[in-house]
Amino acid sequence: MSPLLQITLFLGAALILVPLGKKFGIATVLGYLFTGILLGPSVFNIASDPEEIMHLAEFGVILLMFLIGLELRPQRLWEMRQSIFVMGSLQVVVTGIVLMGTVFLLLQQSLSASFVIGFALALSSTAFVLQLLSEKQQLNTTHGQQSFSILLFQDIAAIPLLAVIPLLSGAESTHHGIAYFAAIIATFTGLFLFSRYVMRPFFRFVAKSGATELLTAVGLFIVLAVVLLMDTLGISTTLGAFLTGVLLADSEFRHEIEASISPFKGLLLGLFFMTVGMTTQLNLLVELPLQIIGAALLLIIIKMIAMTAVARFKKMNWQNSLMVATCLAQGGEFAFVVLNVAKSEKVIQAAILEPITLVVTLSMVFTPIVFWLVSTWVLPLFNKDQAPKYDDIPNQHPPLIIAGFGRVGQIVARLAHMQHFPFTAIDHNLQKIDFVRRYGGTLYYGDVTLPDLLRSAGIEQAKVFVLAIDDVEDSMNVARHIRLNYPNLTLLVRARDRYHMHLLRDLGVKHIWRETYLTSLGIGYRTLCELGLDKSTAYDSVELFRNYDEDLLTRQQRIYTDEQKVYESYRDFISELEHLFESDAQITQHDPDQFEDNPDIDESGLERKEILKHTHDRINVTRDHEN
Repeated sequence: MSPLLQITLFLGAALILVPLGKKFGIATVLGYLFTGILLGPSVFNIASDPEEIMHLAEFGVILLMFLIGLELRPQRLWEMRQSIFVMGSLQVVVTGIVLMGTVFLLLQQSLSASFVIGFALALSSTAFVLQLLSEKQQLNTTHGQQSFSILLFQDIAAIPLLAVIPLLSGAESTHHGIAYFAAIIATFTGLFLFSRYVMRPFFRFVAKSGATELLTAVGLFIVLAVVLLMDTLGISTTLGAFLTGVLLADSEFRHEIEASISPFKGLLLGLFFMTVGMTTQLNLLVELPLQIIGAALLLIIIKMIAMTAVARFKKMNWQNSLMVATCLAQGGEFAFVVLNVAKSEKVIQAAILEPITLVVTLSMVFTPIVFWLVSTWVLPLFNKDQAPKYDDIPNQHPPLIIAGFGRVGQIVARLAHMQHFPFTAIDHNLQKIDFVRRYGGTLYYGDVTLPDLLRSAGIEQAKVFVLAIDDVEDSMNVARHIRLNYPNLTLLVRARDRYHMHLLRDLGVKHIWRETYLTSLGIGYRTLCELGLDKSTAYDSVELFRNYDEDLLTRQQRIYTDEQKVYESYRDFISELEHLFESDAQITQHDPDQFEDNPDIDESGLERKEILKHTHDRINVTRDHEN
C-alpha cells in the first residue's frame, strides 16, 4: 500500500473516530492512539508499514516544538532558567536513578542496559503533555508552566543520553567527542547570527513582495532546513526546532509564521500519535496482560512519587506538586528514539525493546485517566484537609453587604467607600482576600449560601444587599433565601445571562443587571458613531434596540423554558426591529446640533445628564431592570 493511500485512510479514520471519542469524553490524544491501534497490524492491519509514515509524523512533534519556541522570547527563557535547569535536572536524575535500580533488580539487566532504559523512561512525552494541558486550558497555570519547563530540560537531556550510548556499547568512537560538542555550540551560535542578520531581512523581503502565501513557505523552509542540519549533526531535531522558534520569538513576523504553521502541526501531531498506536504490539498484551499493565502502572507510580518528592523539596505546594507529577507520569516519544538507538548499538536486546515500548504506550493511555482521578478525587481531599475556617464576621450593623468581590463587587465597594458608607464584603477566594487585606481593605472569607454567616454579617439590620457572586446556582439559593426571609431588604443582583435573569424574576427580584449588557450597548453606540452616524441617530438606534430587548425579555418570561418558542420570539423581534430602523431612516429628522460634543454625555455608559431635559422621555441605560 502506497504511503499516500495510507495517509488518506488515517485522515479519514481520524475524522470519524476522534470526534466520536470526544463525544464520550475521551481526550483527543487518546482518540488518535486508539485510531492507530485499530488501523495497525494488531487489529485491522490496514497500515502495513507504520515505520515509513512515522518519519513524516515526527514532523508534528518538530513543528510543535518550533511553535512553542515562538511563544518564548529569549528574556522569558532566561527568566525560566531556575525551573528548567534546577527542577528539570532534579527530575531526570532522581527519576532516572530510581527507574534504573528498578530495571536492574526486576528485569535482571546489565548496568549499562539498566542505565539506558531507566533514563529513557524518565523522559516524558512533550507532545502528549502539552496537548493534554492545552485541551484542559492549563498550560498557563503554575503546574502547566513547571511541567513545560521540565519537558524542555528533558529534550536537552536527550542529547547527552544519545551521545553516551555508543560509549556504553564498548565501541571506540570519536563521533561524540570534544569536536562533536564543539560543532553543536558552533551550530547554535550560527543559528543565532543567521536568524538575526539573514532570516529577518529575508522575511521582510518576502513580505514586501505582497505574496502572503510565501510566508508559509518561508516558515516551513526554516523548520525543514534546521531539521536537516540537526539530523546531519546527530543533534535532537526537536531541540533544534525549539531553539529556532526562540530565536524568532521577537520577530515582527512571529504571528504570521505561527498562524501559517499551526494547521500543519495539528495534523502531523495527530498522525504521530496514530503511528505510536500502530506500533503497539497488542499480542504481548494478550500474552502477558498482568505483567505489561502492572509495569505501566508501576512506571506511572514511580515517576509520580519521584516528581512529587522533587517538587516538595523545591517548596511547591501539594496541589501543584501532584499536578506536575501527574502530567509527567508517562513515558515519552524520546524513549522510543533512545531505546531504538540502544538496540542498534547492541546495548539492549530486541526481546526487551518490544515490551518496554508497549509499557510506554500504555502509560500514555493511562495518563488522562490518572489526570482525571487526581484532579477530581485526590486534590479535593488535600484542599478539604487544608481549607481554612470561615471568618467570624463581627455584626457591626452595616447598611450595605456585598456578596462576591469580583469585578462588580469591587466597583460597588469602591463607590461606597468614596462616600464613606460602611459595608461588609464577603468572598470565598482566599488569594483575593489576602490581596485586599494586604492593602488595608476589609474583606471576609465565607460562604454566603450559609444563613448563619449572613446573620453574623448583619443582614437583619442591612438596608441593601448586593449579590454579585459568579455561580448561578449559588446566586439563586441566596436570592431565594433573602426573598423568603428578608422581603423588605433591597436586593440588587448581577445576572450572568438572560436565563439567569428569567430565574431571578421568577423569584420576584426587582433590581437586576445583566452582566456585560450595558458595556455592550456602550461599545455598540461608540461603534455606530465611529462608522459615521451622528450621535443622536446612534443613541436613538441603541435606545430602540434596548426598548425592544427589554420588551422581548418580558414576553419571553412566560416561555423561556421552551427553546422553540424563544427562538421564534427572537426571529419576530429581529424582523420587527429591522422594519422600525428602515422606517426611522425615512421619516425621522434630527437636529444635528442636539448631540454636539457635550462634556455632560458619558459615551461609555450612555448616561443622560440633567442638562438634557428635552430628552427626559428617553431611557437611561444605567438604570436597573424593574418589573
